Amino acid sequence: QVQLVESGGGLVQAGGSLRLSCAASGTFRSISAMGWYRQIPGKQRELVADIKSGSDTNYADFVKGRFTISRDNAKNTVYLQMNSLKPEDTAVYYCNADVVLATSAVKDYVNSYWGKGTLVTVSS
Repeated sequence: QVQLVESGGGLVQAGGSLRLSCAASGTFRSISAMGWYRQIPGKQRELVADIKSGSDTNYADFVKGRFTISRDNAKNTVYLQMNSLKPEDTAVYYCNADVVLATSAVKDYVNSYWGKGTLVTVSS
């Protein structure tokens, strides 16, 4: 079984910073993509940023220039550094990982996993 555990959420004033972490544990071969999503009450979950195993990154327009995603493959951990936070960034932030459970000669067996989420609240 694979588990993703997020940490680092909390309450911060507008303009402040937070760093989220998400560590994957369990039995698996490797992790391909890892990412952060967020869900604002009453809205659908949306992509914030993701990072491939080769460190290629992708950001939502609303966080470009403010947030930075990174990963430590040795620790199976992904980070989200959030700077210049705005009240509209208030949301539950979820970690996602595409985990390679096994490989064969013809394909990789990949499952997508989610963390339980961590609340980020930005006050004005």
